[in-house]
Amino acid sequence: MGMMRNILGFSMSFGLLVSSGVAADTPVLRAAVLEIGTVNWELDTIRHYGLDEKNGFSLEVMGMAGGSASQVAFQGGEADVIVSDWLWVARQRAAGHDYVFIPYSKAVGGLMVPKGSDASSLADLSGGKIGVAGGPLDKSWLILRAYAQQEFGMDLQGETEQVFGAPPLIMKAGMSGEVDGAINFWHFLAKMEVAGMRKLVDVSEASMALGLDPETPLLGYVVKGELLRENPDLVNGLAAASRSAKGILASDDAAWDRLRDRMNAKSDGQFEALKAGFRAGIPSAAPVDEDAANRMLALMAELGGEDLVGSLSELPDGVFLQPGS
Repeated sequence: MGMMRNILGFSMSFGLLVSSGVAADTPVLRAAVLEIGTVNWELDTIRHYGLDEKNGFSLEVMGMAGGSASQVAFQGGEADVIVSDWLWVARQRAAGHDYVFIPYSKAVGGLMVPKGSDASSLADLSGGKIGVAGGPLDKSWLILRAYAQQEFGMDLQGETEQVFGAPPLIMKAGMSGEVDGAINFWHFLAKMEVAGMRKLVDVSEASMALGLDPETPLLGYVVKGELLRENPDLVNGLAAASRSAKGILASDDAAWDRLRDRMNAKSDGQFEALKAGFRAGIPSAAPVDEDAANRMLALMAELGGEDLVGSLSELPDGVFLQPGS
């Protein structure tokens, strides 16, 4: 009985499951992702064009209600891959968890102001109210705090009132004028801009001013190092399928037309803005610049402290999947 449990555990750990229509020797890679997340556009493209099979695996997508549920499924062995940011991966590695990050997107948010606002810089929001999606440890909020201090000598946290909430609520508060500025994720910014809001500052621009590299991909697929060691072709196959899907989405408008129903675009303007935003977020296929990542980590540690990065002081080895891994 013990041997049978071990065999079953091995197959679950490495996703070597047989499902209907999949050859017995084809590894199944189980991805647990937010059910309404934009990553589904890429995963749908991978499956539709058979990019998983072309790269030696079968992709199974598990829709989850939230990021924490995805992490639980991943840590418990019910999923082989999730999407998270590399700062989380770095913190997990430092805590002894052997996780590896495969770049997915460099898209970042920004701060929008309501239609009719006369603000020309963050300094003009002093004394006002800012809505922030993602909470007080949101990376965009932390970067904009550092940027405001550097550029204007402004304590953005102390000189404004913050309202934290879910992205849809922050979008609504921004469009209604309930807040003087709204920080949100890129796909909500696209809708906010179409609705007439104006981008006051982009996080990528603020990052450059702070000496960070806006090309550093923030979000990525996360797998266990054990899977990479035991089945490197599977992990590299996922990376290759992702790159191929991005190539299609970067150049083929028809590939987007088939995705429109699941993009929750309420108008042609929203659809085009979401498409452009995704394309702008496609990271380079070049190796991740670990020195640039270290600079970002240092800033996040300074502003977010242990609540965000734990005891991390520098980037652990092995966070990023690099060519030849």
